[in-house]
Amino acid sequence: MNKIKVLVVDDSALFRQMIIQHLSTKPNLEVVGHAINAYDAKQKIPQLKPDVLTLDVEMPGLNGIEFLKQLLPTNPLPVVLVSSLNLSVFDALSAGAVDFVRKPDMSVSNSKETFFTSLTLKIQTAAKAKVRITQPSALSSSPAAASPALAAPRTAYRAATPSAASSAGNGLAKTSAIPFPPLPRNVLDSTIIGLGASTGGTEATLEVLKRLPANIPGMVITQHMPEGFTEMYAQRLNRICAMEVREAKNGDVIRPGLALIAPGAKQMEVIRSGRNYIVQCRAGAKVSGHCPSVDVLFTSIAKNVAINKVGIIMTGMGRDGADGLLKMRQAGAFTIGQDKDSCVVYGMPMVAFNIGAVCTQASCENISSVLLNHLKK
Repeated sequence: MNKIKVLVVDDSALFRQMIIQHLSTKPNLEVVGHAINAYDAKQKIPQLKPDVLTLDVEMPGLNGIEFLKQLLPTNPLPVVLVSSLNLSVFDALSAGAVDFVRKPDMSVSNSKETFFTSLTLKIQTAAKAKVRITQPSALSSSPAAASPALAAPRTAYRAATPSAASSAGNGLAKTSAIPFPPLPRNVLDSTIIGLGASTGGTEATLEVLKRLPANIPGMVITQHMPEGFTEMYAQRLNRICAMEVREAKNGDVIRPGLALIAPGAKQMEVIRSGRNYIVQCRAGAKVSGHCPSVDVLFTSIAKNVAINKVGIIMTGMGRDGADGLLKMRQAGAFTIGQDKDSCVVYGMPMVAFNIGAVCTQASCENISSVLLNHLKK
C-alpha cells in the first residue's frame, strides 16, 4: 500500500512538532517534510512532491489564504487547514482548501486526542478528494462588495431578485438569486427541504443556496462542522444568500424564507409542534460517525413530516445521510444527489444513489434549478 505523503506547514515549532510526531505513528501516512511558513512551503513542494498539505491559516508574511490562491492554480494539492476559531477558515475553503480541523484547546483533557483523530481522518479523505481551482469571486469584485451599501430591510418573503447589499464591514455582498417566478404561498407553506453535506460541503452548500430566491420553503441543513464554526458559517451564508440563514436553536420554527444550520456537536431533528414544524437540537451520541448527523436529520423528516418533502445530499466521505435519504424517498420525498463530477468527494451521494435513495442527480451548479423546477410543478 502506498503511503500518503504529507507536508506539514506551520509557523509554530511546538505545534508543528506535535503534528509530525503524531502523523509519523500512522502506518499509511509519511511525513515527507515540514515548512515554517508559506514561502518555505513554496520552495519545498516541488522537491518533496507531497500528496496532502496540512496548513496553518494564520502565518506571518504570506498568510494561508493568499498562499492557496497562488499555489492551487499550478499545484492542485489537497490541503487540510489547521485553524483556530476564526472566520478566515471560510475564506481559505473558498480559495480551494478541501477541509479543516480546529486547533486543540490544551486546557481540555481530550481536546488534543480529538484533534489528532480528526486530522488523521481528514488527511486520508483529502488524499482522495478532487481539488477545486477557484477563480476570483464575482462577489469580491462587485460594486456592492467594493462599496458597502445599507442592507435592505429583511422580510420573510423578499423579492426573488433582491438588490445586492452587504453588511457593514464584512466585504461580502448579498447575492441576487437567479430570476425565478415567485413560488405560490401554498407551496412555500407545504414543503420542507432538508440538505446534508460533509467534505467540500461548505462551498457546495453556498453554491446551491446563493442561487435560490428568498421566497423558498423552509430549509434545514446539516453540515459536518465543529462547534463554534457552524454559527460563523451560518452568518457567512446569511450575508451572501437571499434567504435568511442562521444557526438553529432548539425550538426554532421552520418557515419559508429561512434556512437553519444544525449546530456543531448537537443532533438536529424535525418534529411537529401544534400547527408548526420545529427543530429539536440537543447533545447526543454520534450517528453514522457524526454529530450533527445527516442521517438523524433526514430520518426525522421521513418520520415526522406529513407535508411535501425534498432531500438533497451533497459532497462528503462515507455514507452519512444515505440511509436517511432512502427513508425520505420511501416516505414520498423528492430527492436530489450531487453528481460525481462536481463533488469534492463522491462518497455520501454515491452510496445514496447506489441504494436507490436518489430520484435524480445534478451538478452542484444545477441543483438549485432542479429544486425550483420541482417546486414549480
